[in-house]
Amino acid sequence: MPHTGTATEATLELRFISDLGRSLLFIVHPKKVASRVAEAIQNCVQAEVCAFFAELENIGIVSCSLDDSGEMELRTFEKLKFEKWLELLPPQIGYKEENAEEFLLSGKSHKLEYVSPLHINGCIKGAIVTGFREKRDFNEAKGSLIDAATQMAAMSVNLSAHYEAAINSSISRAKEEHRKFTEAVLDALPVSLYVVDRDYRIVTWNRHREIGVQGIPRDAALGRNVFNVLERYPVGRVRQEFERAFRTGKIERIEQQTADDDGSTKHWMVSKVPMKDAETGEVTHVITVGEDVTARVEAIHAVGRAEKLAAVGRLAAGVVHEINNPLATIAACAEALEKRVEEGAFGPSDAADDLSEYLGLIKNEAFRCKSITTGLLDFSRIRTGHRHPLEISEILKSSANLIAHQKRGDDIDIKIEAADDLPLLNADGGQIQQAVIALGTNAIDAMPEGGTLTLRAIAHPNRMTIEVEDTGLGISQDDLSKIFEPFFTTKEIGEGTGLGLAVCYGIITDHGGRLSVRSNVGKGTIFTITLPIKAEG
Repeated sequence: MPHTGTATEATLELRFISDLGRSLLFIVHPKKVASRVAEAIQNCVQAEVCAFFAELENIGIVSCSLDDSGEMELRTFEKLKFEKWLELLPPQIGYKEENAEEFLLSGKSHKLEYVSPLHINGCIKGAIVTGFREKRDFNEAKGSLIDAATQMAAMSVNLSAHYEAAINSSISRAKEEHRKFTEAVLDALPVSLYVVDRDYRIVTWNRHREIGVQGIPRDAALGRNVFNVLERYPVGRVRQEFERAFRTGKIERIEQQTADDDGSTKHWMVSKVPMKDAETGEVTHVITVGEDVTARVEAIHAVGRAEKLAAVGRLAAGVVHEINNPLATIAACAEALEKRVEEGAFGPSDAADDLSEYLGLIKNEAFRCKSITTGLLDFSRIRTGHRHPLEISEILKSSANLIAHQKRGDDIDIKIEAADDLPLLNADGGQIQQAVIALGTNAIDAMPEGGTLTLRAIAHPNRMTIEVEDTGLGISQDDLSKIFEPFFTTKEIGEGTGLGLAVCYGIITDHGGRLSVRSNVGKGTIFTITLPIKAEG
């Protein structure tokens, strides 16, 4: 009979372990492993309580405590006692504890605990603690069964922990890869972009928002208040823009202008795009997108300028000759009367002196009108000229020589910066020289206290740039967009017709080039002529 009883207990133990093992095969979460093992042990040995506690790498604490009523809270464990138990080299095998003061479980009336250590990777990482209501409820067979279940639980929870860690690592890697990919996409966009939350904290800042004069490094922006980061901008205006976007939830587009350090003007189209929560519809973030539309704006201005120049040219072609004829008559009559005054035809008197003065004024104003009409004729003429390969360095030298002989300003230092081996330009030398002289003359007029005029030529792979730079008064931002318009001038009345730059613009445009300007008030101005280089062969 004893052998029969032992065999029966062994059979029950084997069946229990077999059933537990099969059920654990399909459990991959450590918490569920703990719950399944604790429940199985509690039911099999008819314990008052069974608790599972383990501390796993990459996962943390896994715990479960069950009694007849189901799962209980973690406070069943005397956590401090258990941590101390782990620190003090706990027994390597299961043991029973009958001293209530040493119990690892609390809140129950059990009289005996059986503690079975969890061996994971050669170390004790936790234990399964089973509490029996009476001491007689425990026997060696139950202890052996608990130890066997503990060994199986240790393997299962270790495998599930590795699986969970692998899944978490895979998810973390996927999230990181997705974050990097999203960041790369945002950085690849040819726009400046950043995102703020409802607390006005910057959460995204792409690469294009880092570069340029207005750029700010990403590390200096992320997590900070947007108004502190954009302190160079008007705080009141920026705040109103964000508040409108959060309040209305509507996209807003704003045109802005900025000036680079070199004086060039940048045009931007700034869009405020609200992001809404898919469930609540509340605006959670605002995306700010800044697109550089300088080329587009300049193209529109260039078209408008060309249309205006064409209109002036048509007007000039139609009326200039009609104006010149009476002007020539007025000037000739004034000269004839001046000659008669000099011959004494009106006798010596104050009236004769006044007449001579008035005739001089009439003649001078007639000639000034003639210079205006001559400038108008430049618009109406087709500037084909005689184009041939020419050395730009020679053009700059002859232009500098002619400008110097004008004796137009005091204390003006003229410099030429041009290499001797520059590629040839296919252009009309006289027209290009006319443009350079006109720009140089304006530059000298902008330096009433003296300064430096630099004529510079720079070769690029398929184009040549000619720069006319001065250290004068500079041009205001308001005037920069209008300086190529006919009749626009900042000079005093009678000192300029406002046609010089317009003529230059027409000459360069007819050569397939471009005329641009950069200016800093109080520092100086650079006019840049860009022309295509003559192809070899």
